[in-house]
Amino acid sequence: MWDWAAFLHYLASPYLLEGAGVTLGLTGASFAIGLGCGILAALMRLSPRPWLARPAGFYVWLMRGTPVLIQLIIIYTGLPQLGIRLGVLASSLVGLGLNEGAYLSEIIRAGIEAVPAGQSDAGRALGLRPLQIMRLIVLPQALQMMIPAFGNSFNSLLKTSSLASVISMSELLRHAELLMQIQFKVLEVFAVAALYYLAMTTAWGFVQARLERRFSQRSAAMPIALEALEIGPDAA
Repeated sequence: MWDWAAFLHYLASPYLLEGAGVTLGLTGASFAIGLGCGILAALMRLSPRPWLARPAGFYVWLMRGTPVLIQLIIIYTGLPQLGIRLGVLASSLVGLGLNEGAYLSEIIRAGIEAVPAGQSDAGRALGLRPLQIMRLIVLPQALQMMIPAFGNSFNSLLKTSSLASVISMSELLRHAELLMQIQFKVLEVFAVAALYYLAMTTAWGFVQARLERRFSQRSAAMPIALEALEIGPDAA
């Protein structure tokens, strides 16, 4: 039977709160690793050089085509057979980060390709270098399209990080499993864990909405900035 006293007790459990904090940290660090891998893979795939584009394409194909759970198990238990030993935390970060990077690379690549080629042509006509064109013209416009997808990826990663419990990563789900095994309040413990995940994803939803508004305002100011750049050389 449902035990309200146990549910309310677990709702403020320091042990579960600690696990939620680890989940947030693991998600943030894995997303940062994934973003770095995603940017590198996206730029490599956009390169006209096959020796850059093909390895990046293979990485994206492999990471997106296999379950992240299997990737985590192979990294944690398979790599030691090759002499590469990683701890639980390192294995979780590498596995989640590499997997997330494959998805983020496609978001980044699609965002950059969605910016009209005429924007880059206008930058070159103004005498801007390729890096300046990417930083001042392409990326600000591409980011407006990437931010919603980035936010959804972070939200998904927040829940996917629970798979790291399989390799004994001490995050929220792992704490809930251990607590359940000790006190045998299965429904109450996992109901509280679900509420914690719901609270974290809801809070992230507000952060994402604020980021989208901010980058939308920046994108709206882009035509003014381009006009200023165009007027500048003529005025000189």
